Amino acid sequence: MMKASDTFLILILLYRTVSGLFCGSTFDKYACWPDGKPNSTVKVPCPWYLPWYNQVRNGFVLRECGADGHWANISQRDHSQCNKVEIKEEQMTILTYIKMMYTVGYCVSLASLSLALIIMLLLRKLHCTRNYIHTNLFVSFILRAVSVLTRDALLSRDTPKFRDMIVSEVFSDQAVSGCRVAQVLMHYCVGANYYWLLVEGLYLHNLLVLMVFSEKRHFCGYLFIGWGTPVLFVVPWIIVRYLFENTSCWEVNENMAYWWIIRTPILFVILVNFFIFIRIIQILVSKLKAHQMRYTDYKFKLAKSTLTLIPLLGIHEVFFAVLTEEHTEGIFHNVNLCFHLFFNSFQGLLVAILYCFLNKEVQAEIKKKWQRWKLGMTDLDVQHTTGGHQHCSLSALRFSCSDTLCKFVPACHYLADATIRLPASQMPIA
Repeated sequence: MMKASDTFLILILLYRTVSGLFCGSTFDKYACWPDGKPNSTVKVPCPWYLPWYNQVRNGFVLRECGADGHWANISQRDHSQCNKVEIKEEQMTILTYIKMMYTVGYCVSLASLSLALIIMLLLRKLHCTRNYIHTNLFVSFILRAVSVLTRDALLSRDTPKFRDMIVSEVFSDQAVSGCRVAQVLMHYCVGANYYWLLVEGLYLHNLLVLMVFSEKRHFCGYLFIGWGTPVLFVVPWIIVRYLFENTSCWEVNENMAYWWIIRTPILFVILVNFFIFIRIIQILVSKLKAHQMRYTDYKFKLAKSTLTLIPLLGIHEVFFAVLTEEHTEGIFHNVNLCFHLFFNSFQGLLVAILYCFLNKEVQAEIKKKWQRWKLGMTDLDVQHTTGGHQHCSLSALRFSCSDTLCKFVPACHYLADATIRLPASQMPIA
């Protein structure tokens, strides 16, 4: 039986068109070399059969063609661009610690957000548009944490060395499909989380800027933005990956152009929320100046309000949107990656603390529940006593500390005596 290398040489001889002195086409059991001119360096792409070909697809093998028309010795062949990229042990240790850090962050956030969600759902007097939005944001953070932890668990399973096998031979079809489904769900949950941060920003901006604002009419739109918009860019990404880069578990982005299908809408959210943040700060500054307080109090209140809004709107993402992984190297890359994953993983914890556990309205309702429980009173007894029940204590006449801005910005109790009237359309719904 004729060997593949013999067949290759026969085909080259049949189609050879070069005449005179030259290095003849050959196969050196590593790469196929075309005819080469004397005193030249011939380069060919890295062999397609390498198990790590996706890592070196843009590399080349180099070989010298001598002045006498003979190829340089095989030992002098330069295939350094086609060698497998090995991650140093030190770098692996750093990445392991970073993974442990953000895993702890997501677990702590998951626990705190779950408790905050239960509190929000059980305290019926807190049921209004503002807290409905907070609740959906908590759910998006929970889904993000669960999806990231699940994806990591699937990717960290022990697998045999690839060597001369391709991924589809290493994994069963079921395992590959499960891994890719987890990857897709993670991208959807992360996208939904970003868009619920956008909803928080839009809602707060509308309350502060619009003179007429119907919460009931806008809430359905908020639901579509938060849960529906991510589908619009995750589905095209799935189609493109399946058709053009259907490799491994879709966790590696060899072609960054496909990754921009998901990245662009998220960068858009970060940019919009940043402008909303600037606008809200301008409004707070104007109200602080109008309130005529001391300069030291003025700076303290403004700083406190600013820091409170940062996790709610995801403003820290602006810094990491500029310093992407592709533009950082070495130690700076590791530092950037560490801080980015730290803030992302613990952001849910900060949101739960600031907008549930430290919320004065939530604390007041919990105290009331506790007092009623000690007195043996039920909600029905309280309803008979008070002649009804109220939802989301919010003054319709005064822009006070029980008002919507203060529920978003706990530090705004300095506005307690301001006399700005709110239109009836900004009252919370039941």
